[in-house]
Amino acid sequence: MDLDTVRTFVAVADAGQFQEAAAELAVTQQAVSKRIAALERSLGVRLFTRTSRGAELTIDGQAFLPHARELLRVAERAVASVRTGRRPLRVDVIASRAAPSGLMRDFHRAHPGIDLDVVMLHDIETAVAAIRSGTIDASFRAVAAPGRPLPGEIASQRVLDEPLQLLTGPAHRLAGARSVTLAQLVGHRIWMPGIVPGTEWAAYYDDLVAEFGVTIEATGPNFGSDALLDTIADTPALATFMGERTRLVWPAGHGLRRIPVTGPTPVYPHSLLWHRDNPHPALDTLRAHLAATTADHDAAGTWAPGWVIAR
Repeated sequence: MDLDTVRTFVAVADAGQFQEAAAELAVTQQAVSKRIAALERSLGVRLFTRTSRGAELTIDGQAFLPHARELLRVAERAVASVRTGRRPLRVDVIASRAAPSGLMRDFHRAHPGIDLDVVMLHDIETAVAAIRSGTIDASFRAVAAPGRPLPGEIASQRVLDEPLQLLTGPAHRLAGARSVTLAQLVGHRIWMPGIVPGTEWAAYYDDLVAEFGVTIEATGPNFGSDALLDTIADTPALATFMGERTRLVWPAGHGLRRIPVTGPTPVYPHSLLWHRDNPHPALDTLRAHLAATTADHDAAGTWAPGWVIAR
């Protein structure tokens, strides 16, 4: 159904005259008559009767009017959803409890007037494809895994180096430590189910293992964070790595310990990715906010893989 004919029908219904509707739409009265005639042919009914006072809705016209108004409202919402500056800024944060989600909550508190759509995409290929197609405006990722450079039209900005912590249960040998060095973790079993080969996470932890000789086990099915926490709490021989800004909640009876890792401190590098031609005005605001509120990168005493882009 042609929206111009629907818009013309509503204008005539509101004005009660073809001539007045034509003036409002900035077209000729003949154009208005042709549009109404085309709409009536399409619907198979008469919508108006002409009288000495102008144009009056028929019974069918009265029935069609509220639906015509709704069609125009839906069309306006559809246009607004993709119009730069009028639609929400769409950002991928990977997971609801990960550090990028916290960064976006901070941004929302600082800029409550900017509408946001927050999505969660698991792998970098999906995120980059969504940025290139315009499905999302930005994504938080580690950049860039060896052998997988970003496409030329995708820009990146290093926004956060997140320290890793060791998470143990109360009976683990290191549970009472105020901090642990990477050298002290050699020989301990670090259990991280769900690391998929070929992902950014796998590349990061492969380099960590190669550099410091720690043992990371990704065996077993990934039943989610709750099952991981239950297992760590109940198994003295296992520990896991967790980002300092990861927000997880567990029962008080678990007695879990979060222990800083030092000598050096491994940091997970979060970057913001976006399309170089993306004109959304809120994107610049987000980038400026992140640049102003996150710490320096590659600080003394920290470690990140050599392939991470420091920008």
